[in-house]
Amino acid sequence: MSKEKYVAYVGTYTHENSIGIYVYDIDPETGVFTEKGVAPINNASDLCASRDGKFLYSIEDEGVASFSIDKDGMITKINSADIDGMRGCCVTTDYERRYLFVGGFHDGKVTMMKLNDDGSIDGIADGIFHQGVAISANDRRLDHPKVSSVRLTPEQHFLLAADYGLNQVKVYKIDYKRGKLALCNVIRCNLDSGPRSQKFSKDGKFLYILDELTNEIEVYKYSVVDDEPDFERIQVIESMENSNLSDLSCELMLSHDQEYVYVSIDAFNGVSWLKRDTKTGLLTHIGQMPTSGYFPKTLAVLPGDKYIAMLNHDSNEIRTFVVNHENETILLKNRPVKVGKPNSIWIQKL
Repeated sequence: MSKEKYVAYVGTYTHENSIGIYVYDIDPETGVFTEKGVAPINNASDLCASRDGKFLYSIEDEGVASFSIDKDGMITKINSADIDGMRGCCVTTDYERRYLFVGGFHDGKVTMMKLNDDGSIDGIADGIFHQGVAISANDRRLDHPKVSSVRLTPEQHFLLAADYGLNQVKVYKIDYKRGKLALCNVIRCNLDSGPRSQKFSKDGKFLYILDELTNEIEVYKYSVVDDEPDFERIQVIESMENSNLSDLSCELMLSHDQEYVYVSIDAFNGVSWLKRDTKTGLLTHIGQMPTSGYFPKTLAVLPGDKYIAMLNHDSNEIRTFVVNHENETILLKNRPVKVGKPNSIWIQKL
């Protein structure tokens, strides 16, 4: 049997020395990243690939950009499209590659973009600006709506738009035929929480929301009742032990076997990990440790769950760590991969 091949696409901020999206071959058995090329683009703050693995989509200063993915994993730019607003920060697409959904942190806008069969971005189908002001105890970064992540529900009927500035996750019903979004629910997060990242379990039964400012993970049961989304909060747990309001949780990832959750922590400059009960969805804190770099803005769990990769934005590097859950340790492995201002990562099977 041939060995499965994977590539990692790493988006970078390009205001210093980096060029755009860097492409790496990944060896899941060793955790080694081997650079194979780069595609020029301005400030690729978030990435996603189509489910069929044919196209990659990225935020850029000019709006959003589409790329074709070659057999060897290299990418070639197809086109760019304006989102008619301030630059976006997050992007996702539906399974059938009908639309691209973009979240704007700076202007609180959710934009729905039409996709063509050839992978190119056609134009804007719908756009909604969030409205309102957060009720806050200390006004930390909560001055106006800020969309921090967009995520489709497992059955693809609804779009979740986490709003960091409103302490909410707005839920939109998607009309794929008309290309429209309609607000149908709101998840109200804790006061001054700053919801940043959101992930569903593979079975589609649980939603995990990472709150940056309170260093918490909110766990919800998810179901669709009478064609409407239903979210029942079942747990709130600290993303790390002995945390404080300066630590700032950045990104949350589930392991491929769904048994663990990993969180990158900004001011701690490290990672925290929690055990997940796959039946109940509940989390239990296991450990945390520094990860030898500065501002781990995001992280990735490599295929096979043997390694995690930390993208240290301020120290301009990717570091890999071998995971040993029997000893409850995460240990540095391999030399750091030097890359300027790494900001986002997408791992794709070829």
